[in-house]
Amino acid sequence: MPSAETEPPTPELMLVFYRRLYPFKSIFKWLNHEHTPGRLFTHREIAFTLQNDVYLRYNSFTTADEFKKQTCTLNPTRFEIGPVYTARPRDRKTIRPGAFTPAQRELVFDVDMTDYDSIRTCCSGADICKRCWGFIGAAVRVLDTAVRQQFGYRHLLWVYSGRRGIHLWVSDREAMGLTDDQRRALVDFLTVVQGGKDMNKKVNVRPVVKGQGRAGDLPPSIQQAVDQLADPFGDLILQEQDCFRGEAGWKELLQLIPDSKIVERLEQKWTRSEDRSSYDKWTDLKEEIKALYKTSQARQPMKQAMQDIILQFTYPRLDAEVSKHRNHLLKAPFCVHPKTGRICVPIDPEKIDEFDPDLVPTVGQLLRELDAVASEPSGEEHSDWEKTSLKPYVDMLEKYALGLMSEVRKDRLANDMTW
Repeated sequence: MPSAETEPPTPELMLVFYRRLYPFKSIFKWLNHEHTPGRLFTHREIAFTLQNDVYLRYNSFTTADEFKKQTCTLNPTRFEIGPVYTARPRDRKTIRPGAFTPAQRELVFDVDMTDYDSIRTCCSGADICKRCWGFIGAAVRVLDTAVRQQFGYRHLLWVYSGRRGIHLWVSDREAMGLTDDQRRALVDFLTVVQGGKDMNKKVNVRPVVKGQGRAGDLPPSIQQAVDQLADPFGDLILQEQDCFRGEAGWKELLQLIPDSKIVERLEQKWTRSEDRSSYDKWTDLKEEIKALYKTSQARQPMKQAMQDIILQFTYPRLDAEVSKHRNHLLKAPFCVHPKTGRICVPIDPEKIDEFDPDLVPTVGQLLRELDAVASEPSGEEHSDWEKTSLKPYVDMLEKYALGLMSEVRKDRLANDMTW
């Protein structure tokens, strides 16, 4: 079922939003890592999409106030953040050829709900609900753990896309400096589900055991993902989505089972019993394995097949092209989705299961909240966003930016102490 009623914003609402609510200073601190403007901000590309769909690239700014002034002047439907270049993007036409290249950029990931359309049963296309948000929740848990533990990165910012997906920005200094080849290798390492809609088995990550011609154990990092996804698979695939109840669903499941005897027996049973749930069918599969294979060693190939099924249905489906190139542009946090009017807010990965996209504030809602407090007396002046339900989300970005700024100060102090 589609998400709750949305409010596509008018140009008039967008202008008020930029003037009164958009947290330009917080965005500046996040991008710049310092209070004083540096190359991370002044050499950063900002691309605007205007109300008439005109796309303006290679904008750059010296201060947060200049950034805000130009945004209010253009009143875009959204803007995107690009890389830090070797020169100021706005000066690129004065730079000799070859001297204007991307130098740094956050490592970014994009998980979009439409990549799960072949398996989710509640919604499709641009629609999203709390039930299918479970796919995004599973992706966040696995990716957050992998990026932190496999690569050692600490500064991860998760941002709701405003409609049907989520973005991850990794701001560690080492991540900022990754080349395109290094980014490609990193994304390839994290990619598990591959292949088009005509390919049945989309998970092939097991090494072949030398001299035996059989698939070996999963790499430790992917085994960790399977352990994380076992419960979400039961809750999401077997119950919430009930992916294997219908004939098309259980036939897809049978295509992933490598034992023809088990496939034949289950096909006969499920054809006769049309109304068995996905949970029942998964139980049937486990019982057939126990009946046919008496030892754990004999069951190993089927155990591996079941692990691969869990991965195929619940492992994060990455839009790899977003992550591979430093010059890729990605929608800025706190922009407004032009179709839903919802704000692209940061999300705490520890509370991803509690997040409900239907409860994310819209532009119209925030401005109504401002109107409600306009006549109330206040003893102290605050930013307008602090008077609305946007506050906890901006506070989250502020806390994240402070962590980056603290690290810069520590590094600078350590360098000053070295002689």
